[in-house]
Amino acid sequence: MVSFGKRMNLVADRGVINLVKRLLIHVEGETEEDFVNEILSEHLYNFGYEKVSARLVGNARMRDRRGGIRGWNSVRKDILNHIKEDAGCLTTTMVDYYGLPKTGERAWPGREAAGRLSFRQKATTVQKALSEDIQRELGTDFKASRFIPYVMMHEFEGMLFSDCTRFAQGIYKPSLAKKFQEIRDVFNSPEEINDSPTTAPSKRVLSVIPGYEKPLLGILAILAIGLETIRSQCPNFRKWLECLEGLPKNYRN
Repeated sequence: MVSFGKRMNLVADRGVINLVKRLLIHVEGETEEDFVNEILSEHLYNFGYEKVSARLVGNARMRDRRGGIRGWNSVRKDILNHIKEDAGCLTTTMVDYYGLPKTGERAWPGREAAGRLSFRQKATTVQKALSEDIQRELGTDFKASRFIPYVMMHEFEGMLFSDCTRFAQGIYKPSLAKKFQEIRDVFNSPEEINDSPTTAPSKRVLSVIPGYEKPLLGILAILAIGLETIRSQCPNFRKWLECLEGLPKNYRN
């Protein structure tokens, strides 16, 4: 029987891997799914992708909100299955650092250790651990650049503070810009708005807008703010976006 690694080499020899133009993004919620399908995909098509799509990790639509994202042991199966099924596709993640399980059998690699590190080390620690875990599962022949994990710091709502005026305008409540800006001014970047049951970005938004509807208002705000502004204000997001922008070109040669 031909091993997975050898099958990958055969595919590469036939030129398929070198012409990768499809990207699948594993996301944890419907807002992130809409963000990918309605906004991010349109941007990435300019860089040579033929298809960019989102997939909710596991049965994300069914989970109890209080339970957070599914355990890595389950999500990993989804990612591995996709990588094995489609050798001509790149894959990544878009998940909230805030909601990742830290301990027990549901723990995500690197998440518990990241909690003890400085802000600048948190996302990169988890992303590196996820990449290494997938590499171990697939062996040394697996092309590591086919899986580019991304962990948002700390939640999707953090990105909305990239431009508080446009955030408020985008959700048709311009009078709230000052309150949003007061929250933003406490931190060096929107990604640093901290994670706790009471001070996470989504909780801060709820304190300003009771009944905040994330899927609808979050996307409206992002449309008003724009990817370039988010890129300029959120360093970890910028690194991920630049990596995705460059992948199709890197795979042509």
